Amino acid sequence: MSGVLSTAYLNGEFLPLAQARISPLDRGFLFGDAVYEVIPFFDGEPLLLDAHVQRLERNLAAMQISNPLETAQWNALINELASRNGSGTLAIYIQVSRGADTGRDHVFPEGVAPTVFAMANELPAMEYETGAKAITLPDNRWGRCDIKATALLANVLARQSAREAGAIDAILIWDGVVTEGAVSSVIIVENGELIRRPAGPEVLPGTTTEYVFTLATELGLSCRDELISESRLRSADEIWLTGATKGIAPVVSLDGRMVGNGMPGPIWQKVQKAFGFQQRG
Repeated sequence: MSGVLSTAYLNGEFLPLAQARISPLDRGFLFGDAVYEVIPFFDGEPLLLDAHVQRLERNLAAMQISNPLETAQWNALINELASRNGSGTLAIYIQVSRGADTGRDHVFPEGVAPTVFAMANELPAMEYETGAKAITLPDNRWGRCDIKATALLANVLARQSAREAGAIDAILIWDGVVTEGAVSSVIIVENGELIRRPAGPEVLPGTTTEYVFTLATELGLSCRDELISESRLRSADEIWLTGATKGIAPVVSLDGRMVGNGMPGPIWQKVQKAFGFQQRG
């Protein structure tokens, strides 16, 4: 993602990002006791806003963090922050922590208001004419990856390893089976069919992946949920990484070995055309 824009939101107030401050006793800072969401905007219009807000609300409930806003208020906050940062093509980042206590105790505090922070980032162009590179790594994250929590150290380390290898992301593997990317979801294509891992605590339910499956179905393509072994990943006709700030990235090199013919595949070309049109529309 590109540069951070200037206007942020913190606990009911829009203010310059440089002036935003939280307590060092905030549980998001001390424990990673927080959830987050990212909503992309294209030409001033949000993509999948309802789905992103619904996921934020589900994650707050899963973490037993009191939801500080109604759905309509979340929508208004997101659109207002985008507007204050020039709309256009950007991503809104939202983080909600359990709040700031009077000390450091693992047990949930009582009577503490959640901390709500949001900012905008420039969203780079999703141009993948020649494809992208990825690597594989063991998945050593915690057991509730279906919650979009801010405790992301394992993801950070995996993403750094990918960067050092010149790759866009690391595809994580647990016990011989693909889970997801460090910062993305994974789709493979076999004989023209799209396949993703079934939902479960091992993976985050991907709003972009769900949207891609919807578009693919409308295009007459077959889509299904099924476990993807490491060997199946490596023999796939096409591999895609999806995400709010990534779109649909076609992987043409995995661990230094060519995927398919080393170029974005024909199924990706078909789905990407529909995805790009929807972004503009």
